[in-house]
Amino acid sequence: MTASIRIFIADDHPVVRDGLAAVLSTQPDFEVVGEAASGREVLDQAARLAPDVLLLDLEMPELDGVETLKLLREQYRPLRVIVFTAFDTDERILSAVQAGAQGYLLKGTPRDELFNAVRVVHGGGSLLQPLVASKLLRQISQPSAEVVEPLTPRELEVLQLLARGLPNKEIAAKLVISQRTVKFHVSSIMSKLGAGNRTEAVSLAAQQGLVDL
Repeated sequence: MTASIRIFIADDHPVVRDGLAAVLSTQPDFEVVGEAASGREVLDQAARLAPDVLLLDLEMPELDGVETLKLLREQYRPLRVIVFTAFDTDERILSAVQAGAQGYLLKGTPRDELFNAVRVVHGGGSLLQPLVASKLLRQISQPSAEVVEPLTPRELEVLQLLARGLPNKEIAAKLVISQRTVKFHVSSIMSKLGAGNRTEAVSLAAQQGLVDL
């Protein structure tokens, strides 16, 4: 039997947490393992609960979502994070992606899109809604944004699959190469684009016309 995806919900509104937990629990491969009402609670509970995916609101007491993301990256094992918030300003989106979020969804997203996002991000992919992606591209667009070193043909192939949100395992299968080789190419792509993570790499690549979102 396939192990459940362990999900941790962080939002300062109890009604939102209860609603998310109820919706997510309808999926047989999901397990809600905990909830937090503040960024500090997320940090305190993350190691103990060992979730696979964190659904994180940006506006929370004590520590906001972006600060929580930064501290998680410094203090905790790799954790897949989906920002799930009502805030859609360009600056908020850019800050969250730069801090390490693999997904960014706006509250009000249809439940099927939420389910898909959890599975994609858990599988090692990244996901931005079209509206979010367009705002992020606008924010990072700069005349000087150019690839210092051009991507190789193989890196461009990997990049195209990254833009589709595929994890390393699926990229490896499609290109008939090892996951280790895919990981090497992804690291090289991020380095050449000056990106801090996969999501930012795809966004920068789209801004430069290397891929279409």
